[in-house]
Amino acid sequence: MRLMFASHIMALQAGTVGSAQQIHHYTQVAKRLGHEVLVYGPPDPRSPFSFSLDIKSVDALIFVFEWTTELRQRDQLDFARFVTKVPRERRIVIDCDGAYNDAISVDGDYNHRDLATSRLWTLVCDSLSDKICQPTFRPLRSNVRPFLFYGFSPPSEGSLDAATKEYGMVYVGHSKFRWGPMERVLRAIEPIRGEVGRITLVGHGWDALPSWAVPLGMENAFYTDQAYLRKLDVEIVLPVRFEQVIPWMSKAIFNPVLLRPTFNLLRLVTPRLFETLAASTIPLFSMDPEHAREIYGERATELLLPGDHPEDRIMGIVRRAERYRKIVEGIRRRLIERHSHAQRFQELIEIVER
Repeated sequence: MRLMFASHIMALQAGTVGSAQQIHHYTQVAKRLGHEVLVYGPPDPRSPFSFSLDIKSVDALIFVFEWTTELRQRDQLDFARFVTKVPRERRIVIDCDGAYNDAISVDGDYNHRDLATSRLWTLVCDSLSDKICQPTFRPLRSNVRPFLFYGFSPPSEGSLDAATKEYGMVYVGHSKFRWGPMERVLRAIEPIRGEVGRITLVGHGWDALPSWAVPLGMENAFYTDQAYLRKLDVEIVLPVRFEQVIPWMSKAIFNPVLLRPTFNLLRLVTPRLFETLAASTIPLFSMDPEHAREIYGERATELLLPGDHPEDRIMGIVRRAERYRKIVEGIRRRLIERHSHAQRFQELIEIVER
């Protein structure tokens, strides 16, 4: 089967945002299973993706919608062309950010600015497909199919020994609606700051607003307390391409696993929920406990940032990495059994053919 993903073209070309790594994994799995994955866009010989504008030749078209506001305003996909070239029953929408819902607002985070925008985006998705998927086990709308989309690839060999790490903590991801979750982690670190070592945030928006934030009216989405970051001597690194995400994570003793507030409410899965476990690091879960159990199993609770004395959990990870290594290995076994990219690809094929 020949599948084509249609996503945020500029994001995939840059390779620093969105689901680039996941689509790359799908491409590799497809080859092993005798299928082919293309990405909609002008051919680019420098890219690891097989970009193509030949829509007619594909058996199914998968829209991967994330950064929905930016998609509408900066990187318009030619929906009219798509719907005339691929039959409706062979078109799938993967709503990564929970935008195919009524307007939701939580702790300053939102999926839409208002109800009218929510209704418009719902109409767009409904015009494209009857197969609307979201990466959650618990979609709010009855016509939405649970499909986690993101998957886990077993890690290559790498040490979890704290003595080998360049950093105490690394977080790879953008600041969009994530200052609240990140601040919770940093407040827990503050009493033991001297014990943790170097801290680095890798991504857009941590040290300054991205260039597109003001034109799109997204200043609040990318807010960070830069004075507080300087107080804790937090280092900032520019975004890295998707091939460097896991290597960067592996530089640190631990990496926080964060969900923006609306994602936490909707119990969405994101790439980092699996990529962090594929890195040679210890994940520190800062998310709804039940959601963590649902994905990782009961032992995930031992890696959760608790409400009381959270600094003790971080100190335990830093000082007793060997104990936590065994917990991570157990969680990885669960992810291999239930959340591999090969399983995800087979699930996608079933959705196409259903």
